[in-house]
Amino acid sequence: MTQGNSSHYQVLRIPVTATDKEIKVAYRKAARMAHPDHGGDPAAFRRVTLAYETLIDAKRRADYDRSYGSGSGGAYSTGAAGGEGAHFDAPAAGSRASANVRRPNTPRNTAADPPVYVPPFGQFAQGGGVPLIPEELARQQVHGMPRKRGIFGAEARIQREMRTVQLISRQILTAIPAARLINGLQSPADNSHIDHALLAGYRLAIIGSMLLPPGAYAWNGSALRHGGRSIAPPQLAHTVRRMQDIFPELNVTGWTVVHSTDGNLHEPVIDQHRRSTGGDGGSPGGSQDIVQVVNAAGLARGLKQFLSSGPAPNTVNVPVLARLLRGMH
Repeated sequence: MTQGNSSHYQVLRIPVTATDKEIKVAYRKAARMAHPDHGGDPAAFRRVTLAYETLIDAKRRADYDRSYGSGSGGAYSTGAAGGEGAHFDAPAAGSRASANVRRPNTPRNTAADPPVYVPPFGQFAQGGGVPLIPEELARQQVHGMPRKRGIFGAEARIQREMRTVQLISRQILTAIPAARLINGLQSPADNSHIDHALLAGYRLAIIGSMLLPPGAYAWNGSALRHGGRSIAPPQLAHTVRRMQDIFPELNVTGWTVVHSTDGNLHEPVIDQHRRSTGGDGGSPGGSQDIVQVVNAAGLARGLKQFLSSGPAPNTVNVPVLARLLRGMH
């Protein structure tokens, strides 16, 4: 097979004989370099992701090799060469999607704009393959509900998780139309569960919840202190790290929202007392670096800022959403 200038293999800088392991290693390196959050070019990032999604699947890779070698398909075509793996085709110039996707050095924030689906569902209607998930499913902003797991404490857990769903639905989803809330996921890090995952553009928030009486609490990076009592929040740091490994193209953070038993969004008051040595048992780079503990008002404010300040916040990243809806691994 003769490689052209826009070959998937050249995008990832790998030989045509590369193994799956070599493809994964090359993708992680290329994705980090091209990621818009790190100053990369969104178009280059889409090419990197498309190359990976095509080459990592044996059937799609074989189809791509045949079509590209015969000259019947370009490196980024949406026909047989890409098939279902053609996830990040750049929108055509002058198209509505092209106008909505945020470009470098564009000061206007697009978070409140109508959602842009990447890849666009229109290409499949024109005979460009089968989409990963139905369009009507991708258009839903809330997926799943808190699940009853086990017997003990289920009612209290479901109550606080429902409060989080309602808070995000009212405060975040209305402000960021492309945001997608997925509830009740299986954690890829262990046998535990993820209460909520909130995706918008290329940013993902992993969210846990607590329900505590009003009052003043101090968060030191690993535990909440109230009076002489220490309360350990949900352990999200390992899950956030695992999700970051699975989705290197995203910026993943963790949030624990502490709801007040009286329903006041500004209670309890949580003072931040960060330790210099880190959380998770005092080790550097612990949970305090990647997980924030906030009250309901703080969660709404923090998530809006986090999601809307990312690249292309009005984008629905269909491949990532599809994987989340499968319940991860």
